Amino acid sequence: MTRAQLIEQIHRKKSYLCVGLDTDLTKIPKHLLSLPDPVFEFNRQIIDATHEYCIAYKPNLAFYEALGAKGWESLEKTIDYIPKDIFTIADAKRGDIGNTSSLYAKAFFEQMKFDAITVAPYMGEDSVKPFLEFKDKWVIVLAHTSNPGSADFQLMQSVKGGALYEEVIAKSQAWGTPDNLMFVVGATRADKIAGIRALAPHHFFLVPGVGAQGGDLAQVSAAGLTRECGLIVNSSRAIIYSSSGIDFAQAASTAAREVQQEMKALLEKYSAIGN
Repeated sequence: MTRAQLIEQIHRKKSYLCVGLDTDLTKIPKHLLSLPDPVFEFNRQIIDATHEYCIAYKPNLAFYEALGAKGWESLEKTIDYIPKDIFTIADAKRGDIGNTSSLYAKAFFEQMKFDAITVAPYMGEDSVKPFLEFKDKWVIVLAHTSNPGSADFQLMQSVKGGALYEEVIAKSQAWGTPDNLMFVVGATRADKIAGIRALAPHHFFLVPGVGAQGGDLAQVSAAGLTRECGLIVNSSRAIIYSSSGIDFAQAASTAAREVQQEMKALLEKYSAIGN
């Protein structure tokens, strides 16, 4: 998906919501467990219920890999089912030496047909650039994450005097462009987002952590929105597990619509795209 196509979808839906498909067999409604593929059935109903309100879906690969071959089958069926105009993100956090990264890229971009993949930049440029060689595909670099352990390395002072995550953002922009490179910035780091936006004024940010993890959508949006929106805000558990009963899909639809309505108001408030 191109940047223009992504922005058009944001404009049309007045939304920058990403629904995280972190589908856990221990959390989905019990009545689905007797079906041949309960993971896909859960995802199918969630997609049907939320696709009007979101512009992206983000499966976390761990939930599928843990199920072995059957999990990969569920994931492939899920990606095939998502409407083609919706952005798809493989939350895989890959990153290895060049030839290995090239094969990861082929797996997720050519075989699985994802639009984007999250990448860990710790091994440097040659581990990230192979992902950037695919036309109309996106790399989402981990920059400043919301987990407690992020302070172990991301906040360390670099040789240039700033925090290490700031050096990652500054350095990696030279590897790609705002048309194929995004950054992961945790919603629970809302106080940092304005500074990160100053470092990367034209790049999209994928912002996880709104909802169950406690991130505040209004704070994130005030700090990060641009004239072209510039944000993809992910919510997983707060939407997909709104109910554990037979009404789970309707509950997810209601939750997604509430977020979309708040996003619409925020886009208007900050004169971002959608006016």
